[in-house]
Amino acid sequence: MKGHKENKRLHFGANMHFTMNYERTTAGEATGPVTVGWFLNLDTGAVIYDPPERLRTEGSNREHAKSAGRCPAVINMESRYFVIKSPIDLHLGFTRDEKGKPGLINRLSTKSPVRANKLNQMISLTSESEWRFPNRPMIQMSLPYTFISDELVYLTQIAAFAHYRPEPLPGTIFGGRFPINVWPRPLMWAFEWHDTKKDLILKRGEPLFYCQFEADGPDRPVAMVKADKTPELMAYVEHISGAVNYVNQTFSLFQAAERARPESLLKKKQR
Repeated sequence: MKGHKENKRLHFGANMHFTMNYERTTAGEATGPVTVGWFLNLDTGAVIYDPPERLRTEGSNREHAKSAGRCPAVINMESRYFVIKSPIDLHLGFTRDEKGKPGLINRLSTKSPVRANKLNQMISLTSESEWRFPNRPMIQMSLPYTFISDELVYLTQIAAFAHYRPEPLPGTIFGGRFPINVWPRPLMWAFEWHDTKKDLILKRGEPLFYCQFEADGPDRPVAMVKADKTPELMAYVEHISGAVNYVNQTFSLFQAAERARPESLLKKKQR
């Protein structure tokens, strides 16, 4: 169908909206791929962070016409998830000192490929008062992955459900969902430790979590590009960074973020 330009006011909730231009069919549906940009918000040590990869079941049987590896539903589902891999090897234990204060033990000690001061910058144990459950410690891994779009796109961070681990993690990841067009913030891996008698072990290069992107139109594919860190984009990221440290409900800031947002922030990085 022939498309036409349209302004649409999109609602996140009470008194929150975002206005963008869309290419639409005469039926009112957004068409074509939605472009999502990614970048790292740091330059030092950036080489250890692999680019996001589209989820694909490697090595699956695709010879038979009816094989699951060739199922359109499976292929379509996998194409909508992007894999973020662990940048480091990690082997942690949980402990409490004589006063009951929780803490982490680096089981790799001097054999760890990550220097202790750098590991402390990446990994943190959340204050016990902020745990969701009393007996489930929460740890966080700070990551530089940031996603941006010039259309309304929600990012959902979920566990790597298609990755088999011979030794399951002793807990679950603590994911989330937010709109990257108005809230492009660096991601983190948050882990809720259910069985503290078992160690937490991660291997560099293994899937850490998946990112799913939802655009206006459920059937629209995602075109992932490396975003150019333009002065306008980085100024906007700086404008919203750290808000979680000052307010409890950051979703309430979307309207204020919209007013400060330039019309276009995503520019594909040229090689």
